[in-house]
Amino acid sequence: MADWHLSRTFESTSGVVRWDRLGAPDAEPLVLLHGTPFSSYVWRPVARALADRYQVYVWDMPGYGASEATVGQDLSLDAMSRVFTDLLGHWRLTRPLVAAHDSGGAVALGAHLLRGARYRALALVDAVALPPWGSPFSALVGEHAEVFARLPLPVHEAVVREYVQSASSPGLHPADLDRLIAPWLGQAGRAAFYRQLTQRLDDRRYTDAMRPGYSAIDLPVLICWGEDDTSWVPLPRGHELAALIPGARLHTLPDAGHLAPLDAPAELATTLLTFLTSLP
Repeated sequence: MADWHLSRTFESTSGVVRWDRLGAPDAEPLVLLHGTPFSSYVWRPVARALADRYQVYVWDMPGYGASEATVGQDLSLDAMSRVFTDLLGHWRLTRPLVAAHDSGGAVALGAHLLRGARYRALALVDAVALPPWGSPFSALVGEHAEVFARLPLPVHEAVVREYVQSASSPGLHPADLDRLIAPWLGQAGRAAFYRQLTQRLDDRRYTDAMRPGYSAIDLPVLICWGEDDTSWVPLPRGHELAALIPGARLHTLPDAGHLAPLDAPAELATTLLTFLTSLP
């Protein structure tokens, strides 16, 4: 699993972003966005599959994965949408294909609706877009972060491990779980973990501000959802979102939880490929 390495950097308004791209440089660009508290690693098997046909861009948002995590960072969804819009400019992508998971969905939607970013098509996977979203644990921690941040490091690791594992329905491969929690371990990782969850408390206003714009989205949209996503962003949110976006299609993934890109990578990659290759 050590072969997932983001070799390039971008100086964003919220800190240094690590990113990379896979596939032929002359292929059509496809950008993948991860969510909270994950990293681009969640897209690893899907990105590799789609790189046979597309130039796939992957990146860790500031505060996550291999990107910079520091005290005082603005990690709000609004800030992430600004970073993403700036990244598209840095990459010189004017109408890329975009696929986004979890809060990455809110980032992609906000960049499009609030900042004018243009896409050729958009796929949303178990996306943060409509309330209520977020697990009960994330809400609890966000409200009492100062208490959780004092947990002994072994206890903190056990909490984070169980939290991330709960996003998967079949259960994560141990190596995948280790990779996803690695940025949150140690004293610096512990502080960063609770810092980013605290900032999510005010993000409901951001998603509420986007909701009126969903009915005006005028591009092909595919919505994919794990059927076993029952507590992070439950499946009814996917049905509701599909009803709000004109022409949006909903595809559900059996035996997949919230972490659909790792729970059902083959089916998700096939579904995305079918959608993308059918575009006019």
